[in-house]
Amino acid sequence: MKLRVLLLSFLFLMSACAGPQIPGGVTRLERPVSEQPVQSDGRRKAKVHVELGQAYFQAGRFGVALDEARAAATYDSGYAPVYMLMGQVHMFLEENAIAEANFAHALRLAPGDPEVMNSYGWFLCSVGKEQAGLELLTTAARNPYYQSPARALTNAGLCHLRLKNDRAAEEQFLRSVDADRTNVQAIYHLAAITYRRGAYEASKRYIAALHEGGEPTAESLWLGIRVERRLGDRAAEAALVQQLRRRFPTSPEYQAFLQGQYQ
Repeated sequence: MKLRVLLLSFLFLMSACAGPQIPGGVTRLERPVSEQPVQSDGRRKAKVHVELGQAYFQAGRFGVALDEARAAATYDSGYAPVYMLMGQVHMFLEENAIAEANFAHALRLAPGDPEVMNSYGWFLCSVGKEQAGLELLTTAARNPYYQSPARALTNAGLCHLRLKNDRAAEEQFLRSVDADRTNVQAIYHLAAITYRRGAYEASKRYIAALHEGGEPTAESLWLGIRVERRLGDRAAEAALVQQLRRRFPTSPEYQAFLQGQYQ
């Protein structure tokens, strides 16, 4: 099955200084608030401002994104996506205490929302609170109303990688690919995990799947070079080196190749 390579930086997103305020054993499973019917004019306006803010955030215009979030809050202060957006922006500004407070508030407003759980869960993982983050990510992934469970599963895999638990990470990435066959981030990490384990043929298959449907990245080419070197296929290795040199001559991966840093 063809898989497109778009190896984008994952922006899988993001409660008070005293620590995460997470309801114990979150069990409520609800539709994302952003997908629920709009019941009032205030919420409709808040939703429009949040959607604009998200677009500005994706474009890197963080100040304008925050302005839109604040405007949304004036129309409906109980709309959880407002605080998710604020959390995203403050996270990328490395203002983690403010980000955490906003994500905790979003979760209080919508404790069964899988989008909130995914965002807050990844934030917790990214700031060293992996176990709390994994609780939320696991709950988000099993919510039947969540249209993007692969995102929560991938984030859970990344969280396990932060804990240096390749086995648990691999399980989550496999589930993520099962949910979304085009999930290149999960496929790349499966290739990396199998390489570290010494399962070079399996790693080669994952890399082939990545490169089959789209453009390779410096990271995927470098991993492929190391795999082929381990397998002793010098022709395949040379072909990948040529691509790395042509496409990414200034990349850290090409510099590592030049210095013979294969490990």
